[in-house]
Amino acid sequence: MVSKTEETQLNRLEIQVDNGGGGAWEYLCLARKLKVRRPEKVLKYGLSILNDSKKRSALGPEEWTLYEQVAIAAMDCQCLDVAKDCIKVLRKKFPESKRVGRLEGMLLEAKGLWGEAEKAYSSLLEDNPLDQVIHKRRVAMAKAQGNISAAIEWLNKYLEIFMADHDAWRELAEIYVSLQMYKQAAFCYEELILSQPTVPLYHLAYADVLYTLGGVENLQTAKKYYASTIDLTGGKNTRALLGICLCTSAIGQVSKGRNKEDKESPELQSLAAKALEKDYKERADDKHGLLTCVLRSLKI
Repeated sequence: MVSKTEETQLNRLEIQVDNGGGGAWEYLCLARKLKVRRPEKVLKYGLSILNDSKKRSALGPEEWTLYEQVAIAAMDCQCLDVAKDCIKVLRKKFPESKRVGRLEGMLLEAKGLWGEAEKAYSSLLEDNPLDQVIHKRRVAMAKAQGNISAAIEWLNKYLEIFMADHDAWRELAEIYVSLQMYKQAAFCYEELILSQPTVPLYHLAYADVLYTLGGVENLQTAKKYYASTIDLTGGKNTRALLGICLCTSAIGQVSKGRNKEDKESPELQSLAAKALEKDYKERADDKHGLLTCVLRSLKI
């Protein structure tokens, strides 16, 4: 994730280059380091260097890295002729490169030649079955075609090999949620919490999924994970505070007529409601009345 300081530095460099103050190469290096995709600027600044023989030769070995960066930016901007030219230069320099092969596959994707791109990726995977980038390209290609079931299949196959990829687990969870496959999404968030137990976002997302699934057991577990989110954020997560109140109300409705053991003690929801009211008074006082009505409707 890009920090505010890094984003400010990148924006400052962008303004500097646009105003003729130089720094195009520094901007391109920083954009690459931060993995930020600003294709229009990267294409513009990159071509200004590549089209100048003196500037290009001054880069040394980094010249080829720039060709790759510009090729990807050109594909993002649908400047496919520029991308083709950059890839052609790279292929001439590195005739046996699998990395250039990936770029050629991406160019086929950009042209909408899905079948040919799949053949190219399959061929590359035969040589190196552990190429993460190509596995991810397959997922991206399936999503681009609107084939969500294939994207799920490729992601599951990818995670069988690269089980520690948190971004892939999160992407799979979000796809499952979009398809209302909440049990499968819950499993993904469980994997994320096991591997990164101090990330509040995963606790919150897991609690949301469990709340959506419903049932006393799921609601009680959701409430615990909303509470852990509050703990991990120092009590400053409004969504989790409201989640506590919603879970308490839902458990009360589901537990009507059941044993006392199924019912919730009022302390936690009372604290959550007070924290919510304080938060709204400080940050959105004009909506405090609305919050009061909502809490009243939940009988809190």
